[in-house]
Amino acid sequence: MAKKIQKNANVRLIKELNKALGWELRASAMYAHYAAYVQGIESSRLEEHFNEESVESMGHGRTVRDIIAELGELAVTDRDTAPIVHTLDSRMMLEEALKTEKGAAAQYAKIMPMVKNQPRFMHALMHILMDEQRAVVEVERLLAR
Repeated sequence: MAKKIQKNANVRLIKELNKALGWELRASAMYAHYAAYVQGIESSRLEEHFNEESVESMGHGRTVRDIIAELGELAVTDRDTAPIVHTLDSRMMLEEALKTEKGAAAQYAKIMPMVKNQPRFMHALMHILMDEQRAVVEVERLLAR
């Protein structure tokens, strides 16, 4: 009976980890796209910011993928289905970034209780959650909120 409960817990955990991975794949693509298209007076600063966030998202994705693989399961290869809005308006880019960071942070917060008895996973995912929360604050600051 205990094996079946553990298996069901892992199924839920893998599902949620794959959602987080989808967010990271989407964020990486979105930020790379915005870095290429940002214009205006703050474009060099925002281009750097977007490129850094794209790289960070790839790193987060690698961590999540490694956890899924360690659990013996299959990681998704498709990004989250939320559309990436194409715009040349840097404020709209930041609004989209804020939605993405909040969504990712909420997803990691949902996962944390599921890994509370797996210290190594909890540690790695806690660092990602803190990065996501930091990114929310940073984007809000860029939006002057």
